[in-house]
Amino acid sequence: MNRSALTITKKLIGLVFPLLHIMLIAILFGVIGYLCAIFITILAAMAVLKGMGLAVALSFEHILILIGLCALFRGILRYIEQASNHYIAFKLLALIRHQVFMKLRTLAPAKLEGRNSGDLVSLITSDIELLEVFYAHTISPIMIAILVSVIMIGFIGQYHLLLGIAAATAYLTVGVFLPIHFGKKGKEAGQNYRDRYGKMNGFILDSLQGIKESIQYDHGQYRLAEMNEGMKNIEQDQTRLKKLEAKSYATSDICVLLFSTIMMVSGILLYQGNAISFVGLVVCSIAMMSSFGPVVALSNLSNNLHHTLASGNRLLELLEEEPRVKEITGEKPIQYGEMKIEHVSFGYDNEMIIEDANLILPKNKIIGIHGKSGSGKSTLLKLMMRFFEPDSGQIVLNGHSLNQINTHDLRDIEAYVIQETYLFNDTLANNIALANPDATLEEIKLAAKKASIDEFIESLPEGYMTKAGELGSLLSEGQKQRIGIARAFLHQADIILLDEPTSNLDSLNEAVILKSLKEESEGKTIVLVSHRNSTMNIADEVYEMNAGHTLLR
Repeated sequence: MNRSALTITKKLIGLVFPLLHIMLIAILFGVIGYLCAIFITILAAMAVLKGMGLAVALSFEHILILIGLCALFRGILRYIEQASNHYIAFKLLALIRHQVFMKLRTLAPAKLEGRNSGDLVSLITSDIELLEVFYAHTISPIMIAILVSVIMIGFIGQYHLLLGIAAATAYLTVGVFLPIHFGKKGKEAGQNYRDRYGKMNGFILDSLQGIKESIQYDHGQYRLAEMNEGMKNIEQDQTRLKKLEAKSYATSDICVLLFSTIMMVSGILLYQGNAISFVGLVVCSIAMMSSFGPVVALSNLSNNLHHTLASGNRLLELLEEEPRVKEITGEKPIQYGEMKIEHVSFGYDNEMIIEDANLILPKNKIIGIHGKSGSGKSTLLKLMMRFFEPDSGQIVLNGHSLNQINTHDLRDIEAYVIQETYLFNDTLANNIALANPDATLEEIKLAAKKASIDEFIESLPEGYMTKAGELGSLLSEGQKQRIGIARAFLHQADIILLDEPTSNLDSLNEAVILKSLKEESEGKTIVLVSHRNSTMNIADEVYEMNAGHTLLR
């Protein structure tokens, strides 16, 4: 969604309200701190004028005391302002990360299938980290610049109205018009940079995971060429942003010099016309030159704001994305019973995957679903898990439609073993215990024995405390699959859904696991999906998923 910078800013500021009291402290102390810094120079000019014998309202001693107090409080107030802003920033970043992970949980798996994982990692890490600039160095500086500018316009304007108008014009130009102008120019480049940066993260992650295949087929140079092309595009966007940043800095400096000169020339003309005193001329000129700090900081914000707002837009897109399947809560718990698939049809986009499927899954039965790859067998299991909603028809468990059952309860009743088992870089015991974190080591070992993986694990130097490695790299595909099956056994679910559970196993291990499944079938419903005829041998009933995506008994 292409939001305006103002819309993104408003939505990001809306997250600050729980910490509004701290933000107000940061703004108050920031305003007073900047005024202290400005008046050090003004008071120094007054001291010089006093030394020249000109009429200044304050005594020389009072001026020196005020300069000392301003210098002291400037440091203290600046520290409090920055500490408050960073406290807000890091608190909010933690809150935002929590919201992002909660959103990912609601979007998964339907909305995350096929999504660029590197892009998501970029969003969770660097994009959110960039928002620290917004919360720590953007919101309060904007308010500080406004308040300090208003106070200084009043201070300068008390000497002469025209000088106050000149000051107002200067602050508006440097603090408002320049940031808006350069912000519009850099918006597209900033968004392109963040999008390409996220895609490049995904490409690099993909390349690292497939590095063995790239070496095997001598494909490395092609991946490198694609990476270089992607980095070239990123560099072009970055160069464009750097050029805009340089133009912004240069234009701000020119405007500061220009308006300082205008203030001085205007003051001289008014002094010659006896409209202001010489003291007023000097004080207003010095005040103008020394008070650009807040608005220059505001002007320079636009240079980094391109990245920040682009990251904010990407974050808001994720947070506002609606899940394809909403989590169900608040319903009464149900008991395990017979599951029925009634006239279910489902398709991805315009491609129909399942058409008018009807199936009864009774208790104490092993149901086999046989068919060629791509016939819709795996999709049917995902519908049973309610990862997706059927386009038509319904799936009923113990007389209740799945969309009337608490999602948490449904996950407790069902266990699902997919073709490719993901292993965390943790111990093998913890990887199996993912299905039941409260399980004892003995229970984990029993589940591993049923999955025919216990003997292998015990042969390792550290046994069940051996780490699986990143992406389970220390295990073969067959061993990973058996870990997945061990999880299903440990979960003690009433309905076990297995998608090609023996596809990576030899005939011996397949026989051991099928025997365990047969023994576990009492009091449970087991659904076996496979293209192997041998896997179907233990099924009480077998259904064929034909090329027309329908079930035949």
